[in-house]
Amino acid sequence: MKKLILADFIAPMDRPIIRQGAILIDGEKILDVGDAATLKKTHRDAQLHQFPNSIILPGLINAHAHLELTHLTREPAPTGGLAPWLIRVIRQNTFPQGELEKIVAKSIAKAVKQCIQFGVSTVGEISRNCRLTRSILSRSPLRVVSFGEIQAMGQRRNLLEERLAIAADTTDASANLRIGISPHAPYSVEPHGYRRALEIARKNNLPVSTHLAESPDEKDFLATHSGPLMKVWDFVGGFDNAVPTFEGGPIRFAKSLGLLDYPTVLAHVNYCDDAELDILAAGQASVVYNPRTHAYFNHPPHRWRDMLAKGITVALGTDSTASSGDLNLLDDLRLVHGLAPDYDVGKLWELVTLNAARALGLEKILGSLSPSKLADLAIFPAQGQDPLSYILNNPINPHQLWVNGTRATAP
Repeated sequence: MKKLILADFIAPMDRPIIRQGAILIDGEKILDVGDAATLKKTHRDAQLHQFPNSIILPGLINAHAHLELTHLTREPAPTGGLAPWLIRVIRQNTFPQGELEKIVAKSIAKAVKQCIQFGVSTVGEISRNCRLTRSILSRSPLRVVSFGEIQAMGQRRNLLEERLAIAADTTDASANLRIGISPHAPYSVEPHGYRRALEIARKNNLPVSTHLAESPDEKDFLATHSGPLMKVWDFVGGFDNAVPTFEGGPIRFAKSLGLLDYPTVLAHVNYCDDAELDILAAGQASVVYNPRTHAYFNHPPHRWRDMLAKGITVALGTDSTASSGDLNLLDDLRLVHGLAPDYDVGKLWELVTLNAARALGLEKILGSLSPSKLADLAIFPAQGQDPLSYILNNPINPHQLWVNGTRATAP
């Protein structure tokens, strides 16, 4: 049976807000969006769902998150930035034999619950343990792009092909779970590893994501294998002199590998000068800004506005709970709103809808409330004449989240 969803406000994202609007759904897809009175007359047989004092948006899209790390809590940021934090996370994720499966299962269950609570229907998820996470997420209500994470540098380079095969394995792929590959970062994957990941992605039409320019220390590591990131290698062991060097910084490094000639999802990009902005703008890659994580490490102001002005697709992500605290994508959006109160609120919401869908390669099916797109709906309380601002200025969560035309509930 068709469903007709009525609310005081509908925010399609690809056109202005509709007052006293309605969304007509047939199965998993949106058939029509428009005036409530008109759609009620023409679809009298549809099952009515009414949400007074509410606004309906597309399901929110978290373009970069580590769901398997949701067991971690945010501790005070260590002195020294990313490197000592990475060492701390590595220590916290070293488990006795047989414990990993239990920890990952609990983390994913907690993550799914939080996503539903905060109106997130889709996640660009980075998973080092993707064999475990994918089997769980494929049965969850969420829509997930699962980027299998690989690390292959130094004495671990011989593990590259095995790890790539695991990352690209489509066994658990489904309508709601798409498989992708994530070579981790320039300080954990050698150039050959990146090129092989791109080769496999192109051959199998898989999305790619990587962490890039997250720390100012990446430039020194690439050029001379020096700086704080070498302390991570001192801790884990296995570095060797066969690791290539690269002059010019991580963004030029990515360009040299072809990463920017592919619709790669670049997480963070916290450090980017004017010339590097032009390099990014000339390519196909998207940037995912992680506001609360960015603030946690006290990075200089992110250049997301400059990126958007250059035509670069920018989306938002929560990163992991070890740096953001939780998976509340709304709080990341609220932080950006507080940092840029003059920025158009409607455009701001595109960072977690239209832009995020584009970054993940899902813009044909998600990101707006439009006919033929999937019926993912985030239904929020609304007050006043500017409900989008109301959500950002108040600590509220949605009433409900719908995925594929059905209300989502945590398992």
